[in-house]
Amino acid sequence: MAWLAFAFLTVVTWGVYGIFLHNGQSNMGDPVNGRYKAFLLVGVAYFLVAVLAPLFVLKVNGATWDFPAKGLWWSLIAGSVGAIGAFGVLLAFGAAPKPVPVYVPVIMSIIFAGAPIVNAFVSIFTHPPEGGFGGISWQFWLGIILAAVGGGLVTKFKPEAPKAATKPASAHVAAAVPVPK
Repeated sequence: MAWLAFAFLTVVTWGVYGIFLHNGQSNMGDPVNGRYKAFLLVGVAYFLVAVLAPLFVLKVNGATWDFPAKGLWWSLIAGSVGAIGAFGVLLAFGAAPKPVPVYVPVIMSIIFAGAPIVNAFVSIFTHPPEGGFGGISWQFWLGIILAAVGGGLVTKFKPEAPKAATKPASAHVAAAVPVPK
């Protein structure tokens, strides 16, 4: 059951990723380049977590430092598509209509509803099930449909940004003009 705990760890951390990333870019004080500065720091964090931590674990476990070419290249490709995806999140934030914070959950919902669908189809094509497509249960197809519908519903019915509170013009005038006695 450790796999399930680790899967939920990923759900939680990736679930807050978009929100934290948007907060990072928004607080860079640079509306033009803030997202690139945030992405640079994501890279620094990846170095700390994805380079230093595995080096430590490999050393403690007494691992060999042999990296077969096929494993090396597939791992580099995986890291590259992951980084491109993370960069795509920032580009989506930059291209989103204003106010962007309203679109953060929409963008992340599309990503997290769409990614399992892509994963499912790539997995089917790279590791076909016994019996081909005919061997796939209807529940699987229903899950694919529900993921797509869920992403669509979140997008269509996203919460709207609060309206800016405005005072009636007469209240401003009345407060600014002294009343003669």
